[in-house]
Amino acid sequence: MFSQTVEYALRATVYLATRGDEPSTTEDVAARTKVPPAYLAKILQGLVKAGVVKSQRGVGGGVSLTKSPENLTILEVVNAVEPITRYPICPLGISSHGSRLCPLHKRLDAALAALEVAFGETTLAEVLAEPSESVPLCEEPQKRRVTLPVRKT
Repeated sequence: MFSQTVEYALRATVYLATRGDEPSTTEDVAARTKVPPAYLAKILQGLVKAGVVKSQRGVGGGVSLTKSPENLTILEVVNAVEPITRYPICPLGISSHGSRLCPLHKRLDAALAALEVAFGETTLAEVLAEPSESVPLCEEPQKRRVTLPVRKT
């Protein structure tokens, strides 16, 4: 039901929520969330444009959330990258239907309305605080060990 873009945006913002005010590089976010870096860069641009994420250039720069995780909802993240589209009128353009939706589109609209409520009531902080054996992030990437040649003197 949700696109890969929405999934990646949610992963990225949940990860950034764990970082507090400390900016993260795109490469760090990509590695921790298993999102392709080039695709993530485009998603982050959309999140910056929507005001969900801020970007800081230079040494010590990177991306971070514009709001605290307690004040940022899943709905805000979803709508920043792919807004949920409701059915205020017949999506087929049948003029006799107008705003009187057929039973199929009425149910689809009701499901989308329920989704908006659920996502609008759920903050990133709640997602991170929920007791679970699995955290909503990827495992820490393994650091590569580099063996330096021994120099003989």
